[in-house]
Amino acid sequence: MRPRARPTIALLSLIAALSPRTAGATTCSGITSTCINDDTLWPQAGPARFVSVGSTETVAPQQISFALVTSYLSRPIVLHLATPGSSNAVEAFAVDDQVNSTFAWSYGVTSRLELAVALPLTLGQSGLGLSPVTGGTGLHDTATRDMRFGFAYTLVDQKREPLRAGEVAWGLAGRFDVSAPTGDDDEFAGEHVGVIAPAIATSVAFDRYFAGAELGARLRPTTQLLGARVGSQLVAELGVGAEILPKELLSITAEAWALPTLAEQANISVESGQYVSTPNGHHITPSEWLLSLRSAPVHDGDLSFQVSGGGSLPLDGESVVTAPRFRFTLGIRWAPRTRH
Repeated sequence: MRPRARPTIALLSLIAALSPRTAGATTCSGITSTCINDDTLWPQAGPARFVSVGSTETVAPQQISFALVTSYLSRPIVLHLATPGSSNAVEAFAVDDQVNSTFAWSYGVTSRLELAVALPLTLGQSGLGLSPVTGGTGLHDTATRDMRFGFAYTLVDQKREPLRAGEVAWGLAGRFDVSAPTGDDDEFAGEHVGVIAPAIATSVAFDRYFAGAELGARLRPTTQLLGARVGSQLVAELGVGAEILPKELLSITAEAWALPTLAEQANISVESGQYVSTPNGHHITPSEWLLSLRSAPVHDGDLSFQVSGGGSLPLDGESVVTAPRFRFTLGIRWAPRTRH
């Protein structure tokens, strides 16, 4: 192969990965689409004190970071089915119980630039899928999910050494992720096209207290599942924490994230045996919270363990699509950091 042809082939391969899939067994354009990622938690590799909030730190130059984050979700997709002769809807658990694991890696290009890749998988799940609507069987036991690629660049480098009394340190970073439609979109594990996710993250530390925040977006076409419509979303994440024991030996954190959905929701009716969708002017905000215990007992804090539990925030007054009833996570992370 000629050397000049390689960049062209690589570019075409990337475009193909992010492009819509060829129509097959799964239909992503109808009112009953399964082309929705039911897990809104996107864990990252690299140094991090929170499960969801993006870090302003990057892995040390020429070092590789690894993270494994496993989540148990309860009922992230619930169908609300109208019953003839009644105004009350019947709930059907399209996704009932689910265990997802994300394997994530990052590489420190410089002291400020980090490249990352994440491979999420569904290790086990149960649920009816769309069988209450379309017939057939429920979900498969396992599924592949959409891979993610991205980078982080530190704009303001937060001091990593132990802070002196009264000293405040803060950091700022830009993050950019893209998901590729590699997952099983008939299992609520993938989307029909790539999702573009730019974000800006900030962090602050004071004495033994610390906090982080992230603002961004997830840009995608709109997909509809009965009355729920999932499209482009804003992303707002906030976390606070405190060290119980010094040198990151034990800390406690609380965090929350919300995804205001720009797509207008709909009411569903049945006319002449077919579903009819009517926009209702309502918008949803899938939201969650987590409480965590984190310990980084060895290797100067580069190796850490984290266990978390939480659930959905009722910002909409009712359960919404992709907001699980509750979630538990377990994470392990190896992230060599630059020392000042």
